[in-house]
Amino acid sequence: MASINDEVDDPLLEPVYHENCPGCKVDRQKRIQTGLPIKELVFIWIIVLCVALPISSLFPFLYFMVRDFNIAEKEEDISYYAGFVGSSYMIGRALTSVFWGVVADRYGRKPVILLGTSTVVIFNTLFGFSVNYRMAIITRFLLGFLNGLLGPIKAYASELFPERHQALGLSSISTSWGIGLIFGPALGGFLAQPAEKFPSLVSSDSLFGRFPYLLPCLCISIFAFVVTIAAFWLPETLHFHKTDELESASDHIPGAEKKLDEKKDSTLISLLKNWPLMSSIIVYCVFSLHNMAYSEIFSLWAETPKSLGGLNFSTDDVGTVLSITGVGLLLFQTSLYPFAERMFGPVVVARISGVLTIPVLTAYPYIALLSGFMLTFTLNFASILKNVLSVSIITGTFILQNNAVEQHQRGAANGISMTLQSICKAIAPACGGTLLSWSLKRKNTTFLPGVHMIFFILNVIEGLGVLLTFKPFLSKRPLLVGSTRNRV
Repeated sequence: MASINDEVDDPLLEPVYHENCPGCKVDRQKRIQTGLPIKELVFIWIIVLCVALPISSLFPFLYFMVRDFNIAEKEEDISYYAGFVGSSYMIGRALTSVFWGVVADRYGRKPVILLGTSTVVIFNTLFGFSVNYRMAIITRFLLGFLNGLLGPIKAYASELFPERHQALGLSSISTSWGIGLIFGPALGGFLAQPAEKFPSLVSSDSLFGRFPYLLPCLCISIFAFVVTIAAFWLPETLHFHKTDELESASDHIPGAEKKLDEKKDSTLISLLKNWPLMSSIIVYCVFSLHNMAYSEIFSLWAETPKSLGGLNFSTDDVGTVLSITGVGLLLFQTSLYPFAERMFGPVVVARISGVLTIPVLTAYPYIALLSGFMLTFTLNFASILKNVLSVSIITGTFILQNNAVEQHQRGAANGISMTLQSICKAIAPACGGTLLSWSLKRKNTTFLPGVHMIFFILNVIEGLGVLLTFKPFLSKRPLLVGSTRNRV
């Protein structure tokens, strides 16, 4: 007998499952599962980490990489050129995210996931072999262009976990993403330029000596290769039901015919008219713009000489700070965020996190005035707090986006989200590097001198994001009768 239990939100109906439908198998498993879905959480976590690591691993050595290409005439201009390398990935991703979302809705989440992890293996390795600025730009662009994983993985997580664990499942995405954005730079900072850091182990004439930024890229690519192999055992969550079976079932189940008609209307136009979806995406994009700019600026600022208002950190120092931050972020998101989300809802958590972020960023220029233990302790504490707050906001927007649409639209909806987010994130590194370069040149001005200006600009963006979380701008999808899945 056919089933359309995903299309009909009526708790009085006993669900009926298709025998050969992978989505129905997942739904059946969710119905009988009683414990915490540890295996599923690990699956999601390592897949997202696989994609997040190469995005940010270049931040600690990007300054030195661009300097080695000898294209900047002044030291202050290095940040300007470095920003475009970071942006190239996001430009590529922005061009194809909707396409990959539609593919995931039609052919399944799993094929897109496998292609995404495979792309990391190939093009992240090639980036490590970059010998000039043009090659670095092209390989980063292709890494984003062919990687459509992040949109479908959000739809996948919302479908893989029971409703009671959905916040935890989507939190695992933002947590893993945040960990990747932290441990990526840590890995890049520790492993870049190994011939200079470990001359007794790596000679200047060896492969890693001739390509000083290959080692961190290669380590990430090896990890991505292992994840690609493991991903073959992922269950598919998309439902594949024959049209005639669904139409037959609709004759017997109240409301099914209406749901089938809605399923046919899965065009991008209908999604663009869905204001609960679009408003949550816009809020998501504003905070993503802020987070990407912060990630770029933090590493560049930390490595900037103290005479220019920076911390004069080495890549090792940056790596250490970000590693400590990653541990704190992991502990919070896996233990406290699901509890906070159940108590206050994702919107309230996002608002509180956004407001608290502003004084934290305001304190950053003053941290540069410290030294020794106080500098290390204060910077680690501020970095942990900043990233915990950012990931809490992003998790909340994930929940809103996936609750705003039905399953058959989630891939395309997340594709739209990733396209708009990628545009923002493409702008962020270039603008962040340019604005930091400009800020460093105005250190003797009266109004917001030096790096005070760049952190003030970050706070303006954060404040805008907080304002957009209020009505009438942010809208939530109305609750369906008998359904609690949209409760926020």
